[in-house]
Amino acid sequence: MTRVRCDRTAAWGALQAAFANGAAGMDLRQAFASDAERFARFSQSAPHVFADLSKNLWDADTETLLLNLARECGVEAHRDAMFAGAAINNTESRAVMHWLLRFPPLAPVGYNGYAIENVAKELSQVHTTLDAMLAYAQTVRDDAAITDVVNIGIGGSDLGPQMAVLALDAFAIPGKRFHFVSNVDGHELDAVLKKLKPESTLFLIASKTFTTIETMTNARSAKAWFAAQGGTDTARHFAALTTNVEAAKAFGISTTFGFWDWVGGRYSLWSAIGLPLAMAIGPQGFKAFLAGAHDMDEHFRTAPLESNLPVRLGLLDVWYRNFHGFTSRSIAPYHSALKRYPAYLQQLEMESNGKRVDAAGEALPFATSPALWGEPGTNGQHAYFQMLHQGTDVVPVEFVAVKKARHALEGHQTLLLANVLAQAQALMVGKHDAAGPSQGDVAPLGGSKSHAVDARGGITPTGGHKNFSGNRPSTFLLLDELTPTTLGALIALQEHRVFVSGSIWGINSFDQWGVELGKVLAKDVEARLLSGEASGLDGSTAGLLGLLRA
Repeated sequence: MTRVRCDRTAAWGALQAAFANGAAGMDLRQAFASDAERFARFSQSAPHVFADLSKNLWDADTETLLLNLARECGVEAHRDAMFAGAAINNTESRAVMHWLLRFPPLAPVGYNGYAIENVAKELSQVHTTLDAMLAYAQTVRDDAAITDVVNIGIGGSDLGPQMAVLALDAFAIPGKRFHFVSNVDGHELDAVLKKLKPESTLFLIASKTFTTIETMTNARSAKAWFAAQGGTDTARHFAALTTNVEAAKAFGISTTFGFWDWVGGRYSLWSAIGLPLAMAIGPQGFKAFLAGAHDMDEHFRTAPLESNLPVRLGLLDVWYRNFHGFTSRSIAPYHSALKRYPAYLQQLEMESNGKRVDAAGEALPFATSPALWGEPGTNGQHAYFQMLHQGTDVVPVEFVAVKKARHALEGHQTLLLANVLAQAQALMVGKHDAAGPSQGDVAPLGGSKSHAVDARGGITPTGGHKNFSGNRPSTFLLLDELTPTTLGALIALQEHRVFVSGSIWGINSFDQWGVELGKVLAKDVEARLLSGEASGLDGSTAGLLGLLRA
């Protein structure tokens, strides 16, 4: 495998030239007016997901240059190395095989083009663990005495299962409530414990090493509460998702499910970390979730770059971050059950690609991960959409819509879909404020000229307070229904999209050294909060420590 960093390719220079020679000022309204096939050209189906990319600031020439960039950077070889089990996480000398967690069982050697013989042992272990986990999940589902399941984890051990359990609530078993505790702030755990009874509660402690400070602090407090409330059977009411079986046993836990060092935390939902989801939607539902993701894996692995949706999305992210200079992307899911989807994507992308050095440790001369943020629609329309439409920064928006509702309330789904279509339309077309003062045909931040289309389709200058400049880009992802299968495909799509942009930037998307420093310093500061010792601290930290101890 040969990786070439993007800024060292001929395609990078060609993209810079194209941007300077007109691509920076592209107008989407003119693009649609001049190309009746634009929607068809820039939209596509992938497994369980339809994507409309036509409202983005690119044309066929730009995409061709971006595809050339992917080829020069060796994205295909890098992808193939991941699927072959190579140690592409070079700083930790580990393979990256979350895709194997959703691989079908009993696949023959060379199945569908994979070099499965390289990872046959791991695949066997995956399905042995999966079968045991799903059997346990079914046992809990059948146990009417257990009414509450509390997942105690943090990061990927919380964001993934919490997002998925909420998203698939329509498929969840009745009579059981699922709670998620991640914050070391005791208020969160305390609020959950107030709702529980020890005899009807199961605690899941999710920590690969069984040493994560936030998780273990909450776990010990949960165990103390359990004992104080008269709980006596720790082994029945606690299970662990960990590889440290001995530490779990010392805690009093006999039921454990492990996973592997080639599974990063933010990619661990498909492993034993997904146990809360398996309990909620059942073994068959969880297998459908895995199958949807595997379908997207196959698409990413085999589809030509030109029709490979994760590749196209990853290239678009590079185009916006490094050429247009957009610093963030807003995630707007128009389905209330996807309320934690933006937070999940924040970790997936920002922890993966929020890096300032390349895979060789060399400082990068260009920007990497954008900031991701968002809320479900239509709530976001009455909050931050003001900035999206009329703010000084251009923020690409990624809409997620679901065609079919799982409720029978009349009129709601039509109104919801009307809103998401209208918001994407409004961002692009804008509106001319005829009564406002003319400001001329100016170019605001982001590079696109600020003008609107009047009733006759002509270009008009910007106006005043009620003017919407338009020409603001968006991507539209559409699911037919929100099911375990489609959610699995959607998440896998986002995983592979992050892989593509990280591959082009030449970084290692699978380590996260940036989270370690704060943890190390927190141990020192915790001791100082108890002792009052402030020597050697900076003035601000010493001053705040004194106030907190006063």
